[in-house]
Amino acid sequence: MADVQPFRAVRYAGAAGPLDDLVAPPYDAVDEVQRAALYTRSQYNVVHVTLPESAGDAERLYAEWLDGGVLVHEDVPAIWAAVESFVGPDGVARERRGAIGSVLAESYEKGSVLPHERTHERTRDERLKLLRATRVQPEPILLLAERSVPVEAPDRSADVEAGATRLWRLESSAAFDPGQLLVADGHHRYEAALALASELGEPVRIMALVVPVDDPGLRIFPTHRLYANRPDLRELGGEPQPSLEQALAYVRGESFERSIAVAYHRGGVEVLRGEAQELDVQLVDRFGLEGIGYTQSLEHARASVDSGAADIALLLRPLRIDDVFAAARSGVRMPPKSTYFHPKPLSGLLFHPVTS
Repeated sequence: MADVQPFRAVRYAGAAGPLDDLVAPPYDAVDEVQRAALYTRSQYNVVHVTLPESAGDAERLYAEWLDGGVLVHEDVPAIWAAVESFVGPDGVARERRGAIGSVLAESYEKGSVLPHERTHERTRDERLKLLRATRVQPEPILLLAERSVPVEAPDRSADVEAGATRLWRLESSAAFDPGQLLVADGHHRYEAALALASELGEPVRIMALVVPVDDPGLRIFPTHRLYANRPDLRELGGEPQPSLEQALAYVRGESFERSIAVAYHRGGVEVLRGEAQELDVQLVDRFGLEGIGYTQSLEHARASVDSGAADIALLLRPLRIDDVFAAARSGVRMPPKSTYFHPKPLSGLLFHPVTS
C-alpha cells in the first residue's frame, strides 16, 4: 500500500572529516549540553542543520555544504540495507535490520501510513519551518512494515558506517511493497512533510528506515512517568505491594486484556488497575500532563522519588507491537511518549531532498 522507492541520496564527502564526527542523534534526542558539544565537534556536524540557531542559518549552511563539496549527490538512486547494533535499556545486545528508502508522504486518511501517537502543533511547526527552508531531511524517520522487507545486507563491507550503524547501497533495488506502515518514531517530521506538500501543491517524499514487525531486533521499551509538585498523586488507592521488585514482577505476569501500572511513591508501592481493552499508557494518561516528566530508566524513576525530586513514579510495561498496530488501525492516537523504539536512527548518515 505504501509507496517506497529508491532515492538519490546526498552524503558527506570524505573531505568533511570522519563520519563519526559528523553524525548525531535526531533533534528530539539531543539536549542543550549535547548540542553544544556536537556544535564544537565539527563545523560540519549535522546538528548545525537539525538544531540551528534559525531556519535561515540551516538553509544557508546546507547550500554552502553542497556548493563547497562537503556534501555530494549519489550518482544513482538506491535503497539502502541498514543494520543497527545496540544495547537496549534492558541491557541486552541486539541488531535491528531494515531498509532505508523514499516514502511518499500521504495523508493518514488514505491508510497507507498510520500514526500511533498524538503530536504537538508547536513541534510540528518548528520542523515545518526548517523543512521549508532547507528542503532536505537529514535523517530517516522509523516506520514499521506489516510485511517482510525484501532487502538483505550484502556479504561485504558497509558503504557507510558510523557508530554502530552500517548501510549498504543496493543500486539494483527496485521499489517494494511493505504493506501498511506505522510511524514508530518521527510523527512531527512526517506531518511537517504533509504540510509542505500542501503548501507546494505537489508530492513530497520522506526518507524512512522501514523495519518489518517480525524483525528479531525490533523492541518497544516503556517510558515511565514522573510527576513533581503533584501532592494529589501521592496515594492513588491502588493495591498495596510489599516492595517495588515484587510489584514489577506481579505486573509483568498479568494479562494485557486490562491495563495495569505500578505507582511508586515515598509512602509505598501500589498496583493500579484500569479498564478492560485499555492500554497501560491510556491508564496513566488520566493523570494529565501537569508536572509530568519522562524516563526510560527504572533506576532513575526510583531515585527521583527517593530524593524528593518527584512525588510519584508511574511505571509501565512495554507495549506489544501488535497492540500498537491494532490501536492505530482503529484510529486511536496514544498519548505522547507511549512508545520508545531504541535506537533512534542517526542524523547525517544520508540526506534526502524532499522533492525531485
